[in-house]
Amino acid sequence: MSAVLAKRSGKVRSATSLIHTQRTVRRSVSCSGIGLHSGQKVTLRLKPAPRGHGIRFRRLDLDGLEVPATVSHVARLQYATGLARDEGTVETVEHLLAALVGLGIDNVLVELNHAEVPIMDGSAASFVYLVHEAGIKSLSAPRRFLKVVRPISLSRGDKRIALYPSDHFKVTYSISFDHPLLRYQSRTMRVTEDAFIDEIAPARTFGFLKEVEMLRQRGLALGGSLDNAIVLGETGVLNSSLRFDDEFVRHKILDVIGDLALVGYPIIGHLVAHRGGHALHASFARKILDNAEAWRLVKSEAEHVAARAPVAGPLQGTVPAS
Repeated sequence: MSAVLAKRSGKVRSATSLIHTQRTVRRSVSCSGIGLHSGQKVTLRLKPAPRGHGIRFRRLDLDGLEVPATVSHVARLQYATGLARDEGTVETVEHLLAALVGLGIDNVLVELNHAEVPIMDGSAASFVYLVHEAGIKSLSAPRRFLKVVRPISLSRGDKRIALYPSDHFKVTYSISFDHPLLRYQSRTMRVTEDAFIDEIAPARTFGFLKEVEMLRQRGLALGGSLDNAIVLGETGVLNSSLRFDDEFVRHKILDVIGDLALVGYPIIGHLVAHRGGHALHASFARKILDNAEAWRLVKSEAEHVAARAPVAGPLQGTVPAS
C-alpha cells in the first residue's frame, strides 16, 4: 500500500490552488480484477480523451456502446452506483469515479469487457495507482467549477445531505449503525489531491457478515471476500486489521465523492451528510443540477471570489461551512 500512496505525478501544488485546465491521462493503461457483485473477471482500460469529452464508459462486449458518467444515466443503485444507456449498463462505478475526480481527471475513456468495474481491494487506491502509471496530461481548455452560493439540502427520514458555500471542497460525513464497533463515526476533511490519495483512497468498502447470504441469494456480492471488503461479524472485524481507526466513515466520504462526480463539474462547497448511501447521493446530484440558482460555474480564482454571496445559516442538525 505504501508504494501506491507514495507515487505522485507532476509537481506538488499549494493546497489552496485550483487546477485551472482540464486534464486527461497521458497514455492508455489497464488492469484486471473481479466484479464485487457479479463475481466475473473484468479487464478495465483507461484511455486519453480530448477536452470536453468528460468521463465515459465503453462496453467492448456490446459493440463499443458508450455510457457517459452523468446523472441522467444513473440506473441501479443497489449497494453500488450503476449507469445505463439503451440496453447497456455499467455497475459499481463509484470508486473509480472518486479516484478520477480526486486526481483532477476531467476527460477519460474507460473501456470494459464486462458490465462491472473491478472492485480491486475494495478501495480507490488501485485506481489512483493506475492513473499515476498512465500519467496526467493538461489540456488546452479551461476547467469549470460548480461554486455553491446558496445552501442545497435533501432529507429522507433520518438520512440527510446538504451543500453549503465554502472557498474549497470539504466533506463532513457521519454514520451510525447498530453494531458494537460501528455505532457512530464522523469526520470532516478538506479534499485536496494529496488528502484524497493519503487519507481517503485507501479506505475500503465494508459490509456485515449477517447480510452476506441474503445478498448472494439476490445475485449480489458474488465476488466479495476478505480481500476486497471489510467484513464485520457480530462483535468485530473479520479482516486482520483496519487501515484507519475510522476507515468506515472515510469510505463513505470516498463513495460520496465518486457519486457526486456525476454532477459533471468539480464542486467548490462544503458537503455535509449523515447516514447517506448511493441512492441519496445520486438523488442529491440531480437536485444540485436542478437548483441552478444555488450555484455558479466559475473557471478562475477571480470568478471564484466574485461568486461569493451572503447566505442563510445551515439547516438544523448540520454544521456550517468554513
